[in-house]
Amino acid sequence: MPVDLNHDRIFLRQRREIAELFGVETRNKYEILAMEGSPLGFVAEEEKGIGAFFGRAFLGHWRTFTINIFDTNRNLAYKALHPFRFLFQRLEITKATGQRIGALEQRFGVVTKRFDLEDAHGNVIMKMAASFWKPWTFPIYKNGEEVALILKKWSGTFSEIFTDKDNFTIEFKDKRLTTTERELILASAMFVDLNYFERKAGSNS
Repeated sequence: MPVDLNHDRIFLRQRREIAELFGVETRNKYEILAMEGSPLGFVAEEEKGIGAFFGRAFLGHWRTFTINIFDTNRNLAYKALHPFRFLFQRLEITKATGQRIGALEQRFGVVTKRFDLEDAHGNVIMKMAASFWKPWTFPIYKNGEEVALILKKWSGTFSEIFTDKDNFTIEFKDKRLTTTERELILASAMFVDLNYFERKAGSNS
């Protein structure tokens, strides 16, 4: 069953891995939480053996990987596939049945971080553009109106320096957002983390 995203605000909290304290990259895991802290779902990067380990260590967010999104009963709800790319990163989202939901595509930006959010047919239905002056704030627009906001929350000096523990608030500002649009916005928060806040290949910070 799909994750319940019919909330005004939800949280995406990365689960800390002890190995990261020693500089070892581990697969990304998150919890999806309601405003009062109750769980809505779970997220985990698909583990694919020693090749995936070296991919995380040396290719960072450019590598090919799959992220699985589960409901509270640990049933697979969605899959997000990131194909190998050096430029203009992309994330393709499907239901557990394989039915296409949509995709996110990075676009060229000089002083902004820009993404298109596409529906199942490849039509751009929303856009995300983060200002150079607010690098932790990612507003999402539909027909020129801000309908949602993704905000990275600072996790503290120790966590930010020594681990990849990132926390995000997702605010659905427009109550008319469809389930599909909310699913794409949730995927956008993970995409933002993997592109801009995950440690990059060859970096120790």
